[in-house]
Amino acid sequence: MSVRRKANRSTPYLFLLPAALVMALGLLYPVLRSAWLSFHDWKLGTPPDAAVFTGWENYIFLLEDPKVLESTLVTLTFAFSVVALEVVIGVALALLLERPIRGMTVFRTIFILPMMIAPIVVGLIWRYMYSEQFGILNQMLKAIGLGGVPWLSSPDMALISVIIADVWQWTPFIFILAMAALQSLPSSALEAARIDGATPLQTVFYIKIPLMMPVIIVATLLRLIDAFKVLEVIFIMTYGGPGLSTEILSLHIYKTAFVSQQLGRASALSNLLLMIVLCLSIALFVFNKVREGQAQRTR
Repeated sequence: MSVRRKANRSTPYLFLLPAALVMALGLLYPVLRSAWLSFHDWKLGTPPDAAVFTGWENYIFLLEDPKVLESTLVTLTFAFSVVALEVVIGVALALLLERPIRGMTVFRTIFILPMMIAPIVVGLIWRYMYSEQFGILNQMLKAIGLGGVPWLSSPDMALISVIIADVWQWTPFIFILAMAALQSLPSSALEAARIDGATPLQTVFYIKIPLMMPVIIVATLLRLIDAFKVLEVIFIMTYGGPGLSTEILSLHIYKTAFVSQQLGRASALSNLLLMIVLCLSIALFVFNKVREGQAQRTR
Protein backbone atom coordinates (compact mmCIF):
# COMPACT_ATOMS: atom_id res chain seq x y z
CA MET A 1 0.00 0.00 0.00
CA SER A 2 2.83 2.39 0.88
CA VAL A 3 4.54 1.72 -2.47
CA ARG A 4 1.34 2.44 -4.33
CA ARG A 5 0.80 5.60 -2.30
CA LYS A 6 4.31 6.80 -3.09
CA ALA A 7 3.74 6.04 -6.77
CA ASN A 8 0.51 8.03 -6.74
CA ARG A 9 2.26 10.98 -5.11
CA SER A 10 5.09 10.97 -7.65
CA THR A 11 2.82 10.62 -10.71
CA PRO A 12 1.96 14.35 -10.99
CA TYR A 13 5.63 15.29 -10.79
CA LEU A 14 6.45 12.85 -13.59
CA PHE A 15 3.88 14.53 -15.80
CA LEU A 16 5.27 17.95 -14.91
CA LEU A 17 8.90 16.95 -15.50
CA PRO A 18 8.96 17.48 -19.32
CA ALA A 19 7.40 20.94 -18.98
CA ALA A 20 9.81 21.78 -16.16
CA LEU A 21 12.79 20.76 -18.30
CA VAL A 22 11.56 22.88 -21.21
CA MET A 23 11.07 25.86 -18.89
CA ALA A 24 14.53 25.36 -17.41
CA LEU A 25 16.15 25.29 -20.85
CA GLY A 26 14.09 28.18 -22.18
CA LEU A 27 14.32 30.46 -19.14
CA LEU A 28 17.13 29.50 -16.80
CA TYR A 29 19.81 28.93 -19.43
CA PRO A 30 19.55 32.44 -20.97
CA VAL A 31 19.59 34.02 -17.50
CA LEU A 32 22.66 32.02 -16.45
CA ARG A 33 24.34 32.70 -19.79
CA SER A 34 23.70 36.43 -19.38
CA ALA A 35 25.14 36.31 -15.85
CA TRP A 36 28.26 34.57 -17.15
CA LEU A 37 28.64 37.02 -20.02
CA SER A 38 28.33 40.03 -17.71
CA PHE A 39 31.75 39.12 -16.22
CA HIS A 40 33.44 39.06 -19.64
CA ASP A 41 34.43 41.43 -22.40
CA TRP A 42 33.00 40.09 -25.65
CA LYS A 43 32.33 41.98 -28.85
CA LEU A 44 29.66 41.08 -31.35
CA GLY A 45 30.92 39.02 -34.27
CA THR A 46 33.81 37.37 -32.41
CA PRO A 47 33.80 33.67 -31.40
CA PRO A 48 32.67 32.80 -27.85
CA ASP A 49 36.15 31.65 -26.86
CA ALA A 50 37.41 35.19 -27.54
CA ALA A 51 35.56 36.48 -24.47
CA VAL A 52 37.98 37.88 -21.88
CA PHE A 53 37.17 37.55 -18.18
CA THR A 54 37.02 41.00 -16.58
CA GLY A 55 35.50 40.25 -13.17
CA TRP A 56 33.33 43.02 -11.76
CA GLU A 57 34.57 45.60 -14.25
CA ASN A 58 31.28 45.79 -16.18
CA TYR A 59 29.24 46.31 -13.00
CA ILE A 60 31.68 48.95 -11.71
CA PHE A 61 31.31 50.73 -15.05
CA LEU A 62 27.53 50.76 -14.61
CA LEU A 63 27.86 52.47 -11.23
CA GLU A 64 30.20 55.12 -12.64
CA ASP A 65 28.52 55.76 -16.01
CA PRO A 66 26.14 58.79 -15.78
CA LYS A 67 24.23 57.55 -18.86
CA VAL A 68 23.15 54.43 -16.98
CA LEU A 69 21.87 56.50 -14.05
CA GLU A 70 19.96 58.82 -16.36
CA SER A 71 18.47 55.89 -18.30
CA THR A 72 17.40 54.30 -15.00
CA LEU A 73 15.67 57.50 -13.89
CA VAL A 74 13.94 57.83 -17.26
CA THR A 75 12.81 54.20 -17.03
CA LEU A 76 11.39 54.64 -13.52
CA THR A 77 9.63 57.86 -14.51
CA PHE A 78 8.18 56.31 -17.65
CA ALA A 79 7.09 53.02 -16.05
CA PHE A 80 5.38 54.46 -12.97
CA SER A 81 3.76 57.27 -14.96
CA VAL A 82 2.21 55.05 -17.62
CA VAL A 83 1.06 52.38 -15.16
CA ALA A 84 -0.54 54.92 -12.82
CA LEU A 85 -2.38 56.63 -15.67
CA GLU A 86 -3.45 53.34 -17.26
CA VAL A 87 -4.82 51.95 -13.99
CA VAL A 88 -6.78 55.11 -13.18
CA ILE A 89 -8.19 55.54 -16.70
CA GLY A 90 -8.83 51.83 -17.25
CA VAL A 91 -10.70 51.34 -13.98
CA ALA A 92 -12.65 54.58 -14.51
CA LEU A 93 -13.74 53.51 -18.00
CA ALA A 94 -14.78 50.09 -16.70
CA LEU A 95 -16.92 51.71 -14.01
CA LEU A 96 -18.47 54.13 -16.51
CA LEU A 97 -19.29 51.42 -19.05
CA GLU A 98 -20.49 48.88 -16.50
CA ARG A 99 -24.11 49.85 -16.90
CA PRO A 100 -25.94 48.40 -19.91
CA ILE A 101 -26.37 51.26 -22.38
CA ARG A 102 -27.07 51.35 -26.09
CA GLY A 103 -23.99 50.73 -28.21
CA MET A 104 -22.01 49.18 -25.35
CA THR A 105 -20.51 46.50 -27.60
CA VAL A 106 -19.27 49.16 -30.03
CA PHE A 107 -17.68 51.20 -27.23
CA ARG A 108 -15.90 48.19 -25.77
CA THR A 109 -14.58 47.16 -29.19
CA ILE A 110 -13.23 50.66 -29.84
CA PHE A 111 -11.46 50.74 -26.47
CA ILE A 112 -9.81 47.38 -27.10
CA LEU A 113 -8.56 48.14 -30.63
CA PRO A 114 -5.29 49.98 -29.68
CA MET A 115 -4.05 46.94 -27.78
CA MET A 116 -4.38 44.82 -30.93
CA ILE A 117 -2.01 47.00 -32.98
CA ALA A 118 1.65 45.96 -33.26
CA PRO A 119 4.00 48.19 -31.19
CA ILE A 120 6.02 49.18 -34.27
CA VAL A 121 2.84 50.36 -36.00
CA VAL A 122 1.85 52.27 -32.86
CA GLY A 123 5.23 54.01 -32.90
CA LEU A 124 4.83 54.98 -36.55
CA ILE A 125 1.26 56.22 -36.04
CA TRP A 126 2.18 58.48 -33.16
CA ARG A 127 5.42 59.61 -34.78
CA TYR A 128 3.46 60.91 -37.78
CA MET A 129 0.78 62.39 -35.53
CA TYR A 130 3.49 64.24 -33.57
CA SER A 131 5.19 65.60 -36.71
CA GLU A 132 5.77 69.34 -36.27
CA GLN A 133 5.01 70.18 -39.90
CA PHE A 134 2.47 67.58 -41.04
CA GLY A 135 1.19 65.98 -37.81
CA ILE A 136 -2.54 66.10 -37.18
CA LEU A 137 -2.05 67.34 -33.60
CA ASN A 138 -0.18 70.48 -34.63
CA GLN A 139 -2.58 71.01 -37.53
CA MET A 140 -5.47 71.03 -35.05
CA LEU A 141 -3.63 73.46 -32.78
CA LYS A 142 -2.91 75.81 -35.69
CA ALA A 143 -6.54 75.59 -36.81
CA ILE A 144 -7.66 77.12 -33.50
CA GLY A 145 -4.99 79.80 -33.58
CA LEU A 146 -2.33 78.16 -31.41
CA GLY A 147 1.26 77.46 -32.32
CA GLY A 148 2.71 74.06 -33.02
CA VAL A 149 4.28 71.99 -30.25
CA PRO A 150 7.70 70.30 -30.66
CA TRP A 151 6.34 66.98 -29.42
CA LEU A 152 9.38 64.81 -30.16
CA SER A 153 12.17 67.37 -30.63
CA SER A 154 11.90 69.00 -27.21
CA PRO A 155 13.53 67.23 -24.23
CA ASP A 156 10.68 68.42 -22.01
CA MET A 157 7.90 67.15 -24.30
CA ALA A 158 9.44 63.97 -25.74
CA LEU A 159 8.95 61.80 -22.65
CA ILE A 160 5.41 63.11 -22.16
CA SER A 161 4.64 62.30 -25.80
CA VAL A 162 5.93 58.75 -25.41
CA ILE A 163 3.91 58.31 -22.20
CA ILE A 164 0.73 59.41 -24.02
CA ALA A 165 1.33 56.85 -26.77
CA ASP A 166 1.86 54.02 -24.28
CA VAL A 167 -1.22 54.99 -22.25
CA TRP A 168 -3.29 55.03 -25.44
CA GLN A 169 -2.12 51.54 -26.38
CA TRP A 170 -2.27 49.71 -23.04
CA THR A 171 -5.13 51.28 -21.11
CA PRO A 172 -7.47 48.72 -22.79
CA PHE A 173 -5.56 45.94 -21.00
CA ILE A 174 -6.49 47.38 -17.61
CA PHE A 175 -10.00 48.09 -18.90
CA ILE A 176 -10.58 44.44 -19.87
CA LEU A 177 -9.39 43.08 -16.53
CA ALA A 178 -11.36 45.70 -14.60
CA MET A 179 -14.52 44.82 -16.54
CA ALA A 180 -13.99 41.14 -15.76
CA ALA A 181 -13.52 41.99 -12.07
CA LEU A 182 -16.70 44.07 -12.02
CA GLN A 183 -18.74 41.29 -13.60
CA SER A 184 -17.51 38.82 -10.98
CA LEU A 185 -18.40 40.95 -7.94
CA PRO A 186 -20.82 39.24 -5.53
CA SER A 187 -24.31 40.61 -6.00
CA SER A 188 -25.03 40.18 -2.28
CA ALA A 189 -22.49 42.87 -1.32
CA LEU A 190 -23.91 45.32 -3.86
CA GLU A 191 -27.46 44.56 -2.78
CA ALA A 192 -26.55 45.07 0.88
CA ALA A 193 -25.00 48.44 0.06
CA ARG A 194 -28.13 49.48 -1.83
CA ILE A 195 -30.38 48.46 1.06
CA ASP A 196 -28.20 50.37 3.54
CA GLY A 197 -28.71 53.50 1.46
CA ALA A 198 -25.22 53.82 0.01
CA THR A 199 -24.91 56.33 -2.83
CA PRO A 200 -23.43 55.22 -6.19
CA LEU A 201 -20.18 57.02 -5.36
CA GLN A 202 -19.97 55.33 -1.95
CA THR A 203 -20.65 51.97 -3.57
CA VAL A 204 -17.77 52.51 -5.97
CA PHE A 205 -15.18 53.57 -3.38
CA TYR A 206 -16.21 51.35 -0.44
CA ILE A 207 -17.54 48.21 -2.17
CA LYS A 208 -16.50 47.82 -5.80
CA ILE A 209 -12.90 49.08 -5.79
CA PRO A 210 -11.90 47.19 -2.58
CA LEU A 211 -13.36 43.98 -4.00
CA MET A 212 -11.61 44.62 -7.33
CA MET A 213 -8.26 45.32 -5.65
CA PRO A 214 -6.74 41.80 -6.10
CA VAL A 215 -7.36 42.02 -9.87
CA ILE A 216 -6.10 45.60 -10.00
CA ILE A 217 -2.90 44.61 -8.19
CA VAL A 218 -2.23 41.74 -10.60
CA ALA A 219 -2.96 43.97 -13.61
CA THR A 220 -0.64 46.65 -12.20
CA LEU A 221 2.12 44.10 -11.70
CA LEU A 222 1.80 42.79 -15.26
CA ARG A 223 1.80 46.26 -16.77
CA LEU A 224 4.68 47.43 -14.58
CA ILE A 225 6.85 44.51 -15.66
CA ASP A 226 5.95 45.12 -19.30
CA ALA A 227 6.56 48.88 -19.02
CA PHE A 228 10.16 48.25 -17.99
CA LYS A 229 10.67 46.22 -21.17
CA VAL A 230 9.16 48.65 -23.67
CA LEU A 231 11.43 49.08 -26.68
CA GLU A 232 9.70 49.18 -30.07
CA VAL A 233 7.50 52.25 -29.59
CA ILE A 234 10.30 54.43 -28.19
CA PHE A 235 12.77 53.04 -30.73
CA ILE A 236 10.52 54.12 -33.61
CA MET A 237 9.34 57.43 -32.14
CA THR A 238 12.50 58.98 -30.70
CA TYR A 239 15.36 56.43 -30.64
CA GLY A 240 16.00 57.65 -27.11
CA GLY A 241 16.29 61.32 -28.05
CA PRO A 242 16.51 64.17 -27.98
CA GLY A 243 19.66 63.57 -26.00
CA LEU A 244 18.84 60.92 -23.40
CA SER A 245 15.40 62.29 -22.50
CA THR A 246 13.57 59.12 -23.62
CA GLU A 247 16.35 56.53 -23.51
CA ILE A 248 15.00 53.85 -21.18
CA LEU A 249 17.13 50.94 -20.01
CA SER A 250 15.92 48.48 -22.64
CA LEU A 251 16.91 50.89 -25.42
CA HIS A 252 20.23 51.61 -23.71
CA ILE A 253 20.86 47.85 -23.57
CA TYR A 254 20.10 47.58 -27.29
CA LYS A 255 22.52 50.39 -28.16
CA THR A 256 25.24 48.94 -25.94
CA ALA A 257 24.91 45.47 -27.46
CA PHE A 258 24.30 46.18 -31.15
CA VAL A 259 25.67 49.70 -31.71
CA SER A 260 28.65 49.76 -29.37
CA GLN A 261 28.97 45.93 -29.67
CA GLN A 262 29.82 45.53 -25.98
CA LEU A 263 27.90 42.41 -25.08
CA GLY A 264 29.42 42.08 -21.62
CA ARG A 265 28.24 45.51 -20.51
CA ALA A 266 24.87 44.91 -22.19
CA SER A 267 24.48 41.70 -20.18
CA ALA A 268 25.32 43.56 -16.96
CA LEU A 269 22.67 46.15 -17.85
CA SER A 270 20.18 43.37 -18.53
CA ASN A 271 20.86 41.92 -15.09
CA LEU A 272 20.31 45.36 -13.55
CA LEU A 273 16.93 45.61 -15.29
CA LEU A 274 16.11 42.07 -14.18
CA MET A 275 16.84 42.92 -10.54
CA ILE A 276 14.67 46.06 -10.68
CA VAL A 277 11.72 44.13 -12.12
CA LEU A 278 12.27 41.27 -9.66
CA CYS A 279 12.26 43.62 -6.66
CA LEU A 280 9.08 45.30 -7.86
CA SER A 281 7.42 41.93 -8.43
CA ILE A 282 8.32 40.70 -4.95
CA ALA A 283 7.08 43.96 -3.38
CA LEU A 284 3.73 43.74 -5.14
CA PHE A 285 3.32 40.06 -4.28
CA VAL A 286 4.03 40.80 -0.61
CA PHE A 287 1.53 43.66 -0.71
CA ASN A 288 -1.07 41.35 -2.24
CA LYS A 289 -0.48 38.72 0.47
CA VAL A 290 -0.83 41.34 3.19
CA ARG A 291 -4.14 42.50 1.75
CA GLU A 292 -5.39 38.93 1.48
CA GLY A 293 -4.48 38.35 5.13
CA GLN A 294 -6.30 41.51 6.18
CA ALA A 295 -9.38 40.46 4.18
CA GLN A 296 -9.41 37.03 5.83
CA ARG A 297 -9.14 38.54 9.33
CA THR A 298 -11.96 40.94 8.50
CA ARG A 299 -14.19 38.08 7.39
